[in-house]
Amino acid sequence: MNNKKLYRVNNGKILGVCGGFAEYFDVDPTLIRVAWAVAAFAAGTGLLAYFICALIMPKKSEIM
Repeated sequence: MNNKKLYRVNNGKILGVCGGFAEYFDVDPTLIRVAWAVAAFAAGTGLLAYFICALIMPKKSEIM
């Protein structure tokens, strides 16, 4: 069974959302940041999605 949890990391660049997704999917955070930036510039929805995730996702310190 998968016990992974999605959360914001405490050492993130802005709000820790990309770092949290990177830990969840076990990839480099830079790849996630580039994907968010492309989504933000392509359709503008990436920036909105980022801030929604920042509001919804708990911080790692709140879970642990």
